[in-house]
Amino acid sequence: MGREIQMKRMPGTSRLVVLAAAAALLPLLAAGADPPDVTGTWTMTVETGMGGGSPTFTLTQEGQTVTGTYEGYFGEAPVAGTVEGDEVTLSIEVNAQGQDMKIDYVGTVDGDSMTGKVVFGEYGEGTFEGTRKRE
Repeated sequence: MGREIQMKRMPGTSRLVVLAAAAALLPLLAAGADPPDVTGTWTMTVETGMGGGSPTFTLTQEGQTVTGTYEGYFGEAPVAGTVEGDEVTLSIEVNAQGQDMKIDYVGTVDGDSMTGKVVFGEYGEGTFEGTRKRE
C-alpha cells in the first residue's frame, strides 16, 4: 500500500502549500483538453455604434481550420477562420456599396456560445455574441 497524505495532521501552512500546488496544476491538465469544435449553425448578434444585425454563420471545423458561409446584411460570403484554444477568428470579404471590405470576428468560444469583437476593415468595429443552433 502506498503512503497517503494525511492533510489533517499537516500544519496550516503546509496544507496551503499543497492546495496551492494542486490549484497550479489544474491549468496544465486543462491545456491537454481538446479544443472546442465550432461546427454548426451560429446566429450572431452584432452591435455597432451605427446599429446592429443578426447574421448566420454555417461553419465546419477540421483541426484548427474553420470554413463555411456567412449570410446577413452584406449578402452571402465564404468564411475562413481558425480556432486556437478557446480563441476563434472568422473572416469574410464582402462588397458594401461598391467598396470591398474584410470583416473579422475575433473572440472566444465556450460550448454553444461565442463572444468578441467584430472589425469592419477601416470602417469601425463593434461587438458580437453568437449562439449555436442545436438540431
